[in-house]
Amino acid sequence: MGKIIAVTNQKGGVGKTTTAVNVSAGIGKLGKKTLLVDIDPQGNATSGVGIDKRSIRNSSYNIIIDETKAEDAIIHTEFENLDIIPASIELAAADLELADIEKRESRLKNSLAMIKGDYDYIFIDCPPSLGLITTNALCAADTVLVPIQPEYYALEGLSQLMNSVRIVKRRYNSYLDIEGVLLTMYDGRLNLTQQVVQEVKKFFPRKVFSTIVPRGVRLSEAPSFGMPIMYFDKHSKGTSAYMELAEEIVKNNK
Repeated sequence: MGKIIAVTNQKGGVGKTTTAVNVSAGIGKLGKKTLLVDIDPQGNATSGVGIDKRSIRNSSYNIIIDETKAEDAIIHTEFENLDIIPASIELAAADLELADIEKRESRLKNSLAMIKGDYDYIFIDCPPSLGLITTNALCAADTVLVPIQPEYYALEGLSQLMNSVRIVKRRYNSYLDIEGVLLTMYDGRLNLTQQVVQEVKKFFPRKVFSTIVPRGVRLSEAPSFGMPIMYFDKHSKGTSAYMELAEEIVKNNK
């Protein structure tokens, strides 16, 4: 039975999609069958693995709103052991459409339950908000992976996110846990960075990944070529960091 991990942070620009794409590809490279589910209306994870959005027949919108079978939305990517359920722009209105639907928070969970056994890991790339789409991801997930950029506003956003996780855990998904907090866009030369890292470790004792993702030009370039970093530049610092993270997650889940 696969493990479902929601990659989420309602603050944009923290490396959420970069993390979802690259950790999925990294775990696929380690020989684990992996599915990436893109539920962000921007669809950056979809284009980040080389899928042309114009060619999509079914998307995560269809499985959440129309209850299309998840297996009918899966696309095999050209990368090792990596499949994707793509996103479409229609997701932008999905929060409004879900408002009148009964058991609206469980739509994604019910859909993924049918294919959970086909994968070792399922990663959900969430939108940068705490609406009904993200709630669907938190209800479906076993754990939450939180990417954080070590800067002044990071901790403020973190407490809001943890509040949402607690609410979902109390109301809908009592098994929901924290997979880990990932420090991204790290620049060790800044004093503020070091201070925020210490605060995050205090806030989450034993839950901060030992892997730290540095800032890197190659990481920023890879999505425009529709490739995860380890396929775009196997010698880059980003490749080392995300392969290390993949290994850390697999080891923690043995």
